[in-house]
Amino acid sequence: MTARTTLPTHITCSAVVVDRQGRVLHIRHRATDGLMLAPGGHVEPSDRTLLAAALREVSEGAGIAPGALCLARQTLGSPIDIDVHDIAASPSKGEPAHQHYDFRYAFYLAGEEPPKVTLQDEEVSGARWLALPEVTSSTLRAKLLAAQLDGQPEPVNASVLIHDGAGRYLLHLRDHKPDIWQPGAFALLGGGRTHADESIEGTLLRELSEEVPDLLLEDLKPYAVEAATSVEGLSVPIRVFAGRWRGNPDRLRLHEGVLLRWFTPDILDRLRLSPATRDLIKRHAAENPPSDEPA
Repeated sequence: MTARTTLPTHITCSAVVVDRQGRVLHIRHRATDGLMLAPGGHVEPSDRTLLAAALREVSEGAGIAPGALCLARQTLGSPIDIDVHDIAASPSKGEPAHQHYDFRYAFYLAGEEPPKVTLQDEEVSGARWLALPEVTSSTLRAKLLAAQLDGQPEPVNASVLIHDGAGRYLLHLRDHKPDIWQPGAFALLGGGRTHADESIEGTLLRELSEEVPDLLLEDLKPYAVEAATSVEGLSVPIRVFAGRWRGNPDRLRLHEGVLLRWFTPDILDRLRLSPATRDLIKRHAAENPPSDEPA
């Protein structure tokens, strides 16, 4: 269904980019007689997912890199709209009349200011940011308004700094799988938000119950908001919590990953660990010196 040669229907993908003012990026496609549409196009064999195809299209058509975008909390990684439309025959391309099933994914700008739009001249002749009531597709416009997409990014991932109050931090050795974040590296426990999560703290508690059901934290509270990069190259705002625990990780049931271990900050440089996580732990350790109470 994704190959362009699949007829009489095949899948295409579009990127609905919403800025901080709630406006949606439209580009003028030469192939559609100058219609103003969201950046989009056909799926390529190199696209690992439909969402990745939408990101590639906005990068190629408007010059906006995936790192300048983040998922909208209201839709996460699900399409906000699937539009079915007829495509006229194109004898010059050897294509008969057919239909497109266009999967449309919503993204917010990760930064305050809109990135520079660099058009692909051979396919695109102009670009505009249109307010939601001016979105050219009536079905997309209705769904954007119903979802109340306001362009304001929120954390869509939650993780937790688990410490024992005596200077040690609990780290999770992740599975070595290519389709997950930081495969084969030490990381914080946590994960991505789902549509069923009522809050970002609910996301964390659900993830902990799935990964380590016996782990019960004390004094859980928000600590920071950090940014990471997803497998697709998107910017991911992460709500980091801090919580205390003083147990033996070998006695915990671990349903995901390889193991859990305590580490002190002076050991972190010797571990396979993201620089952002290393800096985060060291910052927390500097702000929270060990107490004299035994672990």
